[in-house]
Amino acid sequence: MSGPEEGRDPQSVGRFDVPQQVPAPDAEPARRNGHRPAAQAAPTPTAPPVSSAPPTPTPTPTPARTPAGEVDAALPGGTEPVVSDRPGDHWDRKVANGLAFLRRRLSGDYEVDEFGFDAELTDAVFHPLLRLLYRDWFRTEVSGVQHVPVDGPALVVGNHSGTVALDALILSAALHDKHPAHRYLRLLGADLVFRMPVVSELARKTGGTVACNPDAERLLGGGDLVGVFPEGFKGIGKLYADRYKLQRFGRGGFVSAALRTGTPIVPVAIVGGEEIYPMLADIKPLARLLKLPYFPVTPTFPLLGPLGMVPLPSKWLIEFCPPIPTAHLTDSADDPLVVFNLADQVRETIQQTLHTLLERRPDPFGP
Repeated sequence: MSGPEEGRDPQSVGRFDVPQQVPAPDAEPARRNGHRPAAQAAPTPTAPPVSSAPPTPTPTPTPARTPAGEVDAALPGGTEPVVSDRPGDHWDRKVANGLAFLRRRLSGDYEVDEFGFDAELTDAVFHPLLRLLYRDWFRTEVSGVQHVPVDGPALVVGNHSGTVALDALILSAALHDKHPAHRYLRLLGADLVFRMPVVSELARKTGGTVACNPDAERLLGGGDLVGVFPEGFKGIGKLYADRYKLQRFGRGGFVSAALRTGTPIVPVAIVGGEEIYPMLADIKPLARLLKLPYFPVTPTFPLLGPLGMVPLPSKWLIEFCPPIPTAHLTDSADDPLVVFNLADQVRETIQQTLHTLLERRPDPFGP
């Protein structure tokens, strides 16, 4: 019986090679000494060597697609459904979400709070429209948003301008988008806003309420962010020659609300609103006839009619200032001197910040 083939490396034997029969170790020495070898037992086959090639992966079953581009979710073994990558599926989802939104609105399956605030409608309709304005049309830059608390109440106090109170809406949308907690700003509006049929409903839906101390204190007591513009119509109705000059802050009612609830006051300066509708004149007799606080004359209105309502694309800068604490002054909410001094501090902070922002923006319509 011959031995194993010379030069054959046992490790090179393939997975399916037939194993060779190897003689017992003492067969050759016994044959050389002239003796017959003893009866040999049947050779034990050796196990095939392990191949060094990587194992062949088991193919994953491909889910079957439905005609609409969807996939069957009931895959064996709990396999996750594969998201379709067809170009039209993105729009299909948008249409489906839009139809579901309309179905909820028509059936009344949505929630509003005690003031009429509708968060779903605000996120789905109002904020996307305002986002086009503040991001693309006004190219708004927002800074200091870290000064707005992540949770808990705060009173955001800003300057008012622009003939139309668009700055309040832009501020609320920009704060919601830029704040890490995406907080809503509950705006306080003048009585005139809530006497107008359509405007009143829209103001309520977006979280607004009447600018009075009871409503402000109730919102602050509930942990909301409240926005107020103490200049009122004196701010948005001033001439372009008086741009970025803060008007009187009234009697400081906003300060009293903050003091009674121990809420910090966050001043905010807004540059850019003065140039969207530059008011060149105010026709007071016409304003009294229409029962309006002013009737503006701008470079485009009323000369161009409805086209004059298109705002000019000014560059906007919004900066939130460090908060002013009031928790240590809660016992002085009815002290006129404390209220006046705190209101004056807020006003001066906003005015100085406006000067700084105007230096950063030398061109009102620049990039």
